[in-house]
Amino acid sequence: MHSSDRILPGVALMLAFCVLAPLLDVSSKLASATIPVGQITTARFVVQAALMLPVVLVMRLAWRMSRGLAGMILLRAVFLILSTYSFVAAVQVMPIADALAIAFVEPFILLILGKLLFGDEVGPRRIAASVVGFGGALLVIQPSLAAFGLVALWPLGTAFFFSFYMLATRQISRSMHPVTMQLHTSLAGLVILLPLMLAADLLAIPTLDPVMPQGLDWLWLFGVGFWAALSHMCMTYALKFAPSATLAPLHYLEIVAAVGLGYAVFGDFPNAMTWAGIGVITGSGLYIIARERAVAQGRVLPAPAR
Repeated sequence: MHSSDRILPGVALMLAFCVLAPLLDVSSKLASATIPVGQITTARFVVQAALMLPVVLVMRLAWRMSRGLAGMILLRAVFLILSTYSFVAAVQVMPIADALAIAFVEPFILLILGKLLFGDEVGPRRIAASVVGFGGALLVIQPSLAAFGLVALWPLGTAFFFSFYMLATRQISRSMHPVTMQLHTSLAGLVILLPLMLAADLLAIPTLDPVMPQGLDWLWLFGVGFWAALSHMCMTYALKFAPSATLAPLHYLEIVAAVGLGYAVFGDFPNAMTWAGIGVITGSGLYIIARERAVAQGRVLPAPAR
């Protein structure tokens, strides 16, 4: 099979990710009605670990890793915990589409961090597009602050921590299979979270103190980990079949799926200001992707860093 013939399954898997990932957010929001945010975050890692373990065993993937790589896995888990907690705390109160739109400033943060930490070549046009993208996020944040208070800033925390999570992934992916990476990250997350849950139970910290799920709560908690594992596996294999430059623009369809699910399940629909913000964020992101692709293909020279 030629590489050009593999793009279609890559695109299909990326579209699957865009539909499945918001189901994680829906499960989180449903669970957050009765379950503390910290417990929902922990459930993601418990279910993910349980699901990924048999996959690693069936694929007979290597388990062993160096001490330095183990440290990076632990760091990756910390960033994923903080990113997940921030987003669950946001959708507990906010509409999913609003929170996701704000969190989509992550590519802009990643661009700047790549320049600062790795010396990636980033020209003034892409920096300007990042600034415009942040402006679009403000269009969503401003009415959300008025309606929901400081909780509207939680998605910025998601974007910030997820950017560092992606940078850690970038480092680890050179030495570890992505499926093994997911399993080890889930196990590392549990090593961190389970003692925190125990301490929160003893200290009665409301957002972390676990409670006994009732009825459908079990389904929502399972859904958090199940949809997280399934969607991220789709993205992992999409990137195996098709180049990231081809898939990146499709990622913005996740917002469309989030709007549809948010309206279907919770009756939430973005207002005009939020739609304007989504438009600005999406347009800025697509411009950056186009510039990255053009530079990579050598059609234009990268602008000098300033």
